[in-house]
Amino acid sequence: MLRTGKDYLASLRDGRRIRLGKELVSDVTTHPAFRNTAQSFARIYDLKRSPENIEAMSYQENGESCSAWFQAPHTREDLRHRAEAHRRVAQWSCGLMGRSMDHVPSFIVGMSMKPELFDANRCGFGQNIINYLDYLRKGDLFACYLVLTPQTSRGVVGPSKANFRIVGEYDGGIIVSGQKMLGTSAVFSDEAWIGSMIPLGPDQVEEAVTFAVPINAPGVELWVRKSFELNAKSRIDNYFSSQFDESDAVMIFNDVKIPWDRVFCYRDIPLMRDMYFKTPGHVLGNHQSNWRFSEKLKLISGIAHQAADYGNLLSVPAIQQTLGRLAAGEATLLGLLCAQIEQSQQLPSGHVHVNYRYLYAGLQWCAHNYFQIAEEVRLLLGAGPFMMPADDSILEEGEAHDVFEENWKLPSVTASERYRFVRMAWDLLASDFAGRHQQYERFYGGPPHIMDLYSFWHAPWAERREGVRHILDDMINESQQLAAE
Repeated sequence: MLRTGKDYLASLRDGRRIRLGKELVSDVTTHPAFRNTAQSFARIYDLKRSPENIEAMSYQENGESCSAWFQAPHTREDLRHRAEAHRRVAQWSCGLMGRSMDHVPSFIVGMSMKPELFDANRCGFGQNIINYLDYLRKGDLFACYLVLTPQTSRGVVGPSKANFRIVGEYDGGIIVSGQKMLGTSAVFSDEAWIGSMIPLGPDQVEEAVTFAVPINAPGVELWVRKSFELNAKSRIDNYFSSQFDESDAVMIFNDVKIPWDRVFCYRDIPLMRDMYFKTPGHVLGNHQSNWRFSEKLKLISGIAHQAADYGNLLSVPAIQQTLGRLAAGEATLLGLLCAQIEQSQQLPSGHVHVNYRYLYAGLQWCAHNYFQIAEEVRLLLGAGPFMMPADDSILEEGEAHDVFEENWKLPSVTASERYRFVRMAWDLLASDFAGRHQQYERFYGGPPHIMDLYSFWHAPWAERREGVRHILDDMINESQQLAAE
């Protein structure tokens, strides 16, 4: 099915427990810290089923229309179809929703391509993965994930209330307690995937569990960070933070019961990471990430060019060089995205997935370049942001507005439009909301050095050294010929 935005919003009124400071939020669809972002996600659900988008955003399975990101790809055309769906979701959210509804299902699609990996842990776990994907697909559900252990629990020896762990079993499944992070978009999700991408030590068997849980499950509570949306004055002063604040959260479990059919790994330490990296899960999920970043980069490039135009700087060689670097970066990432598809890889099952090497090159490029990109575009804004009046009340008709229009206009733009542009750019690149995005992009796929290691692990070093060996051998052959003469 393809659910509507109205159905999606209704699903969020399910009794979930959200902590904003000490406040217990009862309805994220009406609370001023979350309601606009909830509406943004609802809008995506409506857009993807609209007549002009439905073909690109869906596919048919068993005679039913389903969101494209639930499709297990068998051909490059399937990958292209999924990619266009990712691109449109990112475009509709300005590339600012890193954990939109197409992200986590892409991981699970990749995992479902190798069910035997899960069955090696426990017979039936492979079918659990397939069934869970089917459950998400049929309901068109929004899933997030929490696959990190909070810093307060890392390295803890012995029992700890915070340390996430298995605390027991019951007739129908397992019981878990503790904390997990980082639940980006968790408050807007239907389901949470719980696991660990951080390697576990041999003494952490009780933490070695992966499962899925409804956000409103008894004993589950989400503690969210400061809301940027709550402090956004308006869509003029805070265009992005007022409606695209996907939120981040720690999830607390207090003796939560998880049925066996929602468990995918149990006390198997190697499988905790292998399910991401020995299946196409990690690359399919991060292919979405690369498309999301590319749409964000397009927006930032547009802001950069507009800023230079307003300042009458487009003829300045140094400014052209800056804009040229931005354009080259955008083209580089788009080229890597195309290579991920056109150099796709195939599994014995007949499934295909994006190319590992080009995917990790894209992930590394994004993580290492976002800070510098944002910095260069902020420089193009100059002191303009500090010259603007305090808030958008200056746009209301009256004496103050007339003075503003007369004194703040530029030859090519009115004062009002200049105000809106500067506020938009500042919100994206220099506000508290922007600071969160800089940190987020830097650690999107893990610590920066891990981004480098992914490329190290997947580079064809033997092939590269073969070329060097050929030259060295040729040098020996030439020396032998000279000696023979």
